[in-house]
Order: sequence, then C-alpha cells, then structure tokens
Amino acid sequence: MARAWALVLAGGGGTRFGSAADGTTKVMMPVAGRSMVAWSVAAARAACDGVTLVVPIGLIGTTVASTGGADVVVAGGATRSGSVRCGLETVPVDVDVVVCHDAARPGASAGLIEDVMAAVRDGADAAVPVLAVSDTLKRVPQWAPGGGVVAGTVDRSGLFAVQTPQAFRRDVLVAAHGGQPEATDDAALVESAGGTVMAVPGEAAAHKVTTAADLVVVEALLTDRISGGGL
Repeated sequence: MARAWALVLAGGGGTRFGSAADGTTKVMMPVAGRSMVAWSVAAARAACDGVTLVVPIGLIGTTVASTGGADVVVAGGATRSGSVRCGLETVPVDVDVVVCHDAARPGASAGLIEDVMAAVRDGADAAVPVLAVSDTLKRVPQWAPGGGVVAGTVDRSGLFAVQTPQAFRRDVLVAAHGGQPEATDDAALVESAGGTVMAVPGEAAAHKVTTAADLVVVEALLTDRISGGGL
C-alpha cells in the first residue's frame, strides 16, 4: 500500500482567537485534556506513516513543538500555502499520499484521515471531507463591522462546507504548488489544475476552532468521543 505522510499545519497566528496572557497561541490551548496541536498530530500519527508539524518560526524549540509528537517540526511560511510548501520539503521521497490537516481542527478523527486517503488510493487526485450546508445563505457584497445590505439569497442545493484533513497524490500536490500560488484550500489548487477532487462525508467534530466559542463546541464533541472510547 502507498505510504502516507501528514502535514499538520499550525503556522497561523490565530488573531481572531487571541492568545493567553502568557503568550500561548490558539493551537497550544488545551481542549479535552490535551492541546489542539497534540490532538491533531495524534490523529495523523494513527493513520499515516509519519507526521510533519509546521509551526511559526518563533515556536521552533518550544513546547508546542516538543509536545506534538511529530516526526519532523519545521518553520512555516508567511501564508498557509507557503507553510504547505515548507512541509512538503520534509516528506520522504517514497511517500505517495500526502495529507494536509489544520491543527485548529483537533476533533478530526484518524478514521476521517483514513477515509480521504482511501479515496486517493482508489484513483482520485485529491479528497476532501465535506458537510452539507444547512443554513440559509445570503449574499452581502459590501460588509462593514455594523452589517450590510442583502443582495440576494444563494441556492444552497449542492453546496457543501469543506473541512480538513485533505489527502492528495503527492505528485499532484507538488505540481499544484508549482509557481508558489496562494489559496486557503489546497484542493482548490488541484481543481484549478484540472485534477479530480473527491468529496467524502465529513465529521461534525472536525469543526474549525476560530474563536473561543468554537473551542467550547469542540471540547464538548471531543469529550463525548472520549466517553465512547474513541481517539
């Protein structure tokens, strides 16, 4: 079976979340008994042959790196895409499948990582977990801090919210990052290059922690998983 390697991306500044008085950044915050980054690395380790943790250069050698348990810790770039490229440089040459996972989604399970990798091993260039959009969507072209005028309602049929982990054929992901493009989603780069991206069912627990309120949600979901004996 093709070898797989995970890139756990913890390079963001978490500016919308804020930091603790001691300078602790978002992904170092504890949730259900361990840090967000530790949860994310553990899930990746359970499903992949190796893990690279990508962190801001200022965190190299600190507790976020030492407690994550990754095989490799590397400084990221100035952007998310740049951080992925930094991580790709650490992937062993015999690896065929690369998983990109945001450390800020600590509730994603090892099973979800296995699901997206299976789709790639079955022939897709990339695979992403998705959840159907359940809320009504409004288009507000000019949003200000106090709000904005609604220009219309968006038909939500066929729309899905995309999560990480996302899996890729290694050669496809490397090619998609050629020329150093920027995107908030690696699968979008593969799509732009004409690659096949499969969608698989996502998980509610893979909710992204952006604000302190999100942390409360993920804490409850992880606590429920732990009580059921899951990772």
